[in-house]
Amino acid sequence: MEIREYSTALPTVWLARLAQTSASDTTQEASQAASDTANESKELLSKITGPKILQALLILVVAYLIIKAVDWLVIALSERVARYNRLRIKQFQPFIRTSVMTVTVIMLMNLFLNLSRENVLAITGTIAVALGFAFKDYASSIIAGIVGLFESPYRVGDRIAIADEYGEVISYGLRGIRLRTPSDNVVTVPHSHIWTNTVSNANTGELEAQVVTEFYLAHEADPEQVASILYRVAHTSKYTHLKLPILVVMSEHSWGSLFKLRSYPLDARDEFAYATDLTIRAKKEFARHNLPYPKRFDLEESTSS
Repeated sequence: MEIREYSTALPTVWLARLAQTSASDTTQEASQAASDTANESKELLSKITGPKILQALLILVVAYLIIKAVDWLVIALSERVARYNRLRIKQFQPFIRTSVMTVTVIMLMNLFLNLSRENVLAITGTIAVALGFAFKDYASSIIAGIVGLFESPYRVGDRIAIADEYGEVISYGLRGIRLRTPSDNVVTVPHSHIWTNTVSNANTGELEAQVVTEFYLAHEADPEQVASILYRVAHTSKYTHLKLPILVVMSEHSWGSLFKLRSYPLDARDEFAYATDLTIRAKKEFARHNLPYPKRFDLEESTSS
């Protein structure tokens, strides 16, 4: 009976000793890891000296000046070359800006971290984790911007509609683009919008973009006469690109007839001046021929059309 009790209790003693040994080893490993992390932090901080900080500031200033110089040079050259080469030259701007920023980051990391193969792997993993948790949206915008350089949903000089905004792309940055709206406001739109939103591009790297000008007339207006007037107005405008198609489209509504004049200006930047010119001269012709306007106007119906 005593032998049985001893043999039954023996494994329990061994298990207790194994548990104590395992707990002791775990504590030692945690302590060693904490000690290694503290030593690495001290070593990293010891490398941040006054001269290195000044050198880093100098690198940042030089990078900033290079980016500004490139922006000015690209815009200046694009306005002096032949009109059809303007947008092609502007496409160099985002590539050069991205390259300068990438080289600057690498130089700063090498300055403070003394990049070796092991350090690069460690830093890459750390940055990936940090970006994944703390800068998820920012990282998404940067990745979308890099993808956008190759897929080209928009380029500098394009007239686009994105994220409820419409305007000309005047700058392509690492995180987002800057649009100049018709009201002359500058709006910044993150690149990440291309993941979940549609992008409507009016000219896609070309100088010409179709302009649709709408005219509202009563049912009594002669549609053939109206179309003839609109064709003549478009053909005689100083802004019209005569080698591209001009089209008049008509649709009937309860309040009257809607005429849409579809045509192209010589330069997409003249979009609103062109539409204004067409509207003013068309209204003069309508008045001269006594063409009636709608007496009742259904705003909701015209918007949905």
